[in-house]
Amino acid sequence: MGNCPSITPPSLTRGELASQEAQLTQTQVLTKCMYLWYECHQEDVYELFLAGRRCSTVALPAKNTTPITFREMLPLISASTIGASIEWFNFFLYGFLAVTVFPQLFFPTLDPSAGAIAAFTTNFVGFAARPIGGAFFGWFGDRIGRKSTLVATLLLMGTATILMGILPGYAEIGIAAPILLSLLRFLQGMALGGEWSGSILLCMEHGDDQRRGFWTSWPQTSVPIGLALSALAVLLFQQLYPGEAFTSIGWRIPCLMSSALIIIGLYIRLHIPETPAFQRIKGAQQIAKAPPLEVLYYHWRVVCLCALLRSAENAPFYLFTVFVLSYGANVIQLDSSLLYTGIFFSAIITFVTIPIFALISDHIGRKRWFMLGVILMALFAVPYFALLQSRNPLLVVFAIVFSIGICISWLYGPEASLIAEHFGPRLRYSGASLGYQLASITAGGPAPIIATYLLSLHSPLTADLPPYILIAFYIMCMAVISLLAALSLKEYAGQQPADD
Repeated sequence: MGNCPSITPPSLTRGELASQEAQLTQTQVLTKCMYLWYECHQEDVYELFLAGRRCSTVALPAKNTTPITFREMLPLISASTIGASIEWFNFFLYGFLAVTVFPQLFFPTLDPSAGAIAAFTTNFVGFAARPIGGAFFGWFGDRIGRKSTLVATLLLMGTATILMGILPGYAEIGIAAPILLSLLRFLQGMALGGEWSGSILLCMEHGDDQRRGFWTSWPQTSVPIGLALSALAVLLFQQLYPGEAFTSIGWRIPCLMSSALIIIGLYIRLHIPETPAFQRIKGAQQIAKAPPLEVLYYHWRVVCLCALLRSAENAPFYLFTVFVLSYGANVIQLDSSLLYTGIFFSAIITFVTIPIFALISDHIGRKRWFMLGVILMALFAVPYFALLQSRNPLLVVFAIVFSIGICISWLYGPEASLIAEHFGPRLRYSGASLGYQLASITAGGPAPIIATYLLSLHSPLTADLPPYILIAFYIMCMAVISLLAALSLKEYAGQQPADD
């Protein structure tokens, strides 16, 4: 290399350049580029140009291949799962009460079927609020951190549930009662909308890539925990306050007791560290200015696919846990305690199967495992209702346990990582929240309302068929939508998740 009178850069071989390029500033890179271009070393100029590009961009988290032990992850799993379980307990408790108590307490002027639809509609308000909460808390989760946002969602959920427990009925304050009930349900939905993504990312961004599905499945177990606790609470207080006593005062006690659970959850979450991925983004000063807007502008297709992906899981789940209470008690004339018992045992089974199914997806691929579960859901739609129709207690409990403990868990286990790994760390909280929570509007929220309407169409349209046939067909349609969405998404199992 010739001498230059004004620039005397050190002589670097191609190997030395590769080892030192991370230490070069942009000014040093550009200066050496000018010198090498003068000497006509075009290949070295190109390598230096790439080095300059790497120096000017954010050093995103590298692939985490170091195995993480369960003992190391246990505090984070506990913090995310316990807090999320408390939120799901409050959310499911409303769903159960919407079937058993709220029609007569807040909608006494309507006939039973209209009252049930009105209660389901206020229940849907919570689902409509979830994507709003996902966007609202996603903004803060991607800007101020996962930990602080999770504390805020837990406080909001607890406050709304406690206020619901002291809310007077229609007989005391008239039309204000259902309006305030809907408002509190909206706040519950917002809190849950922001909760899910934060609890998932807490485990995902501390864990390794090889078992990402397994680590992120533990916050998913908060759903069966919350489901079991809420079903158990309803069963317990129905026994302690039988008949009208439960309608007047018994249902309020679980709502008020949630305040103690909130304190426990807050204590645990205040003692956890921020995730490494967010710390890197914050340290590099690459915090997104408007995360929800950015994710919708740049990743709208992935967000829509993630929402549609959940159709076969989200819609049937609320049919199997909420609609079944109304259908079983009013149409099949089953004892509600039998239905709650089936839901309770299914939640126990689900707590075990969710991490097992997620771990399997880490080995055989999340898309493949998820699509097999979608097919199983479609195949079980008709047998599920046929088993309920038998009125045999063992068959009824089996139908509930298999539908939730196997069919739902098969999909729900790998679903967290399948959604979250499609977004880079800068926008991951917002992207995962919106992708997950939009299904509340397209699938989960309207499912009980649609099923109730389809059941009313039975006589004129399908008189020669079982009354549940249209609902089973609805589940099959949801399965087809999920299958097509899964086929359109990329496989990230065992690989580094998407970059921004």
